[in-house]
Amino acid sequence: MKKAREEELNWMQELYEGNEKALAHFFKLHSKSLAYFTTRMLEDKAEADDIVSKCFLKLWQKHKDFKTVQNIKAFLYISCRNACLDYLASLKVRTAAQEKYIIYLQQGEETILYDVVQAEVLDMVNKEIEELPDKMKVVFKMLYIEGKSTNEIAAELGLSIQTVRNQKIKAVAIIKNSLLKKGVSNALQLAFLFFIHK
Repeated sequence: MKKAREEELNWMQELYEGNEKALAHFFKLHSKSLAYFTTRMLEDKAEADDIVSKCFLKLWQKHKDFKTVQNIKAFLYISCRNACLDYLASLKVRTAAQEKYIIYLQQGEETILYDVVQAEVLDMVNKEIEELPDKMKVVFKMLYIEGKSTNEIAAELGLSIQTVRNQKIKAVAIIKNSLLKKGVSNALQLAFLFFIHK
């Protein structure tokens, strides 16, 4: 814990001094979850990626303004939220989901907490998925990322429905155990359970 805190302070100092390696460090830390967060709002991956890049550019321009890593994270999410709101407001024609997100984004910082947690959980889960055995990884991705049913996966992969169910149960257990071993908070574990049962 002490080592992690020292490392955080070191990166904060590097950012304050204008070291580009520090910007790269924070980009690596937050860009995937920010990309998920913005893509979900905009339904446009290219525009979402563009917004995330611009928010990191803003972070770089203000690199002397941050006191803690939490400040950086909050700044990035709030900047992305505001940029998403501006972009959605500028569209002449919006989908029903985009209309819903405009209302949602206008409600303030607190309302994005759930999406922040979900984005971070997905980032963590994605890393865990890549560690799963190959067949299990394919089944898990088809179920939870592509949104396919057990029957569809069984037919597509030439497996029995029971085999698909077994693979799913094992994959979820492996990921839950891994998150536990890594000391992931109860809130994030609950978010993972919500993700797999939605």
